Amino acid sequence: MPGFTIKTADHKIIRFNLYHDAAPVTARAFIAHLPFKRTFVHARVSGQEIWTDEGLGLDIIQENASVFAEPGEIVLGPIKPLRAKTANCIGVYYGEGKGLDACNIFAKVFEEDLELLKNLGNNVWKNGAQYLLFEMLN
Repeated sequence: MPGFTIKTADHKIIRFNLYHDAAPVTARAFIAHLPFKRTFVHARVSGQEIWTDEGLGLDIIQENASVFAEPGEIVLGPIKPLRAKTANCIGVYYGEGKGLDACNIFAKVFEEDLELLKNLGNNVWKNGAQYLLFEMLN
């Protein structure tokens, strides 16, 4: 299964590897929805994270779920359990942070693209929401 990319408003491409072994259900479901666009904002309380609550509406299991994500990881909140504060959210950690509730951690940025991701996160923090395009990695 290939990875995916995020294309920023200024046409930068940030590449991600999927966690095929740790989160196979989430990885397959996410890839099946590509390409898609969403508006991401900066998280107020969870640290160095950009996120959207306009997720993919995935009714999948929780797997590799945690509130603790490493810099460069991307997380997805399944629509269930309904009590979850992160249901239907997608979060991208560009630095240190801790989620409000457990999400499925299913991918991580290519090490050589981490600086691009940090620039994106800081741009959203300083300048506001940004429309991002998610596509298959070629």
